[in-house]
Amino acid sequence: MNSELSDETASGWLSSLGLAHRLPLRTSRLGLGQSNLTYGLTDAEGRRYVLRRPPLGHLLASAHDIAREARILSALADTDVPVPRVYSVVSDDEVPVAIMEYVAGLVVDNIEIAEALTPAQRHAIGMALPRTLARIHAVDLERTGLTDLASHKPYAARQLKRWAAQWEQSKTRELPAVDQLTERLRAAVPEQHEIALVHGDFHIRNVITDPDTGAIRAVLDWELCTLGEPLADIGSLLAYWPEPGEDLVGNFSMCTLPGFPSRAELAAEYLAVTGRDAAALGFWHALGMWKIAIIGEGVLRRALDDPRNRAAAGTPTREQIDQVVAAAHDVAEAAGI
Repeated sequence: MNSELSDETASGWLSSLGLAHRLPLRTSRLGLGQSNLTYGLTDAEGRRYVLRRPPLGHLLASAHDIAREARILSALADTDVPVPRVYSVVSDDEVPVAIMEYVAGLVVDNIEIAEALTPAQRHAIGMALPRTLARIHAVDLERTGLTDLASHKPYAARQLKRWAAQWEQSKTRELPAVDQLTERLRAAVPEQHEIALVHGDFHIRNVITDPDTGAIRAVLDWELCTLGEPLADIGSLLAYWPEPGEDLVGNFSMCTLPGFPSRAELAAEYLAVTGRDAAALGFWHALGMWKIAIIGEGVLRRALDDPRNRAAAGTPTREQIDQVVAAAHDVAEAAGI
């Protein structure tokens, strides 16, 4: 979808899918995401749909695959992983656009929303995150037809290869600390014992919650989903979850408010629910931070290439990205890497 999307075009898409609507249609940007872009579509009677498309400007190979993301969501429709329904993938000037259902609920994506919650609500939402991850990692790949979603080769090596390449293609400057961290992680890859569905970018801003119960109504943003080591997802969740006094890329400072669980509580809950071994978690926490830094650099590059890709959360600065890299080195050091 581009800035010139007309009511006629959007109406034609909805009509072709048998989705009820009445003109005029109102389109608005949803969420703080800066990778694939998400828009809300509201008709004259208040019916709501969601449109999702790749970012504007130059795209890296294999990134932002809307059709692949739609396949994953459709495969999960009959599982106990909460996801929005995908109606179809259509084309806007040869750019794929997924048309999806609108899921009502609360996205805790800024400090004002989090401050309006009680400590008990914050705790319930926070603890629902590792429990939902456990459900994602328990998905039956054979039954969902996702066994061929990605390679079954060792996940850490694949991640290191892919994201090191992404860094080389998207970096806006030389940063030796990233290269040093890459080599540090390569030298400490733990043995992999299982293959599971991995979300790839799981954090509090990528879920729709029920503010009363804390239950997660929908998990969003599956573009980085793959097959691999499930501990990678909890490592990423920890990387996105600051402790008081930390302020890293992505503006997740709301997670430090009273009531939200600590990183240690999130990890303990996940390990208790799944029975997985904590021995390699430090590696995956460090790798998660390394990946966040590279993603942040990619967001910065896309915003510099085309200002229309900027989101309400703002664009990461080079200083913030540098801080994430430094913090990742600290996590690696604490893990004995």
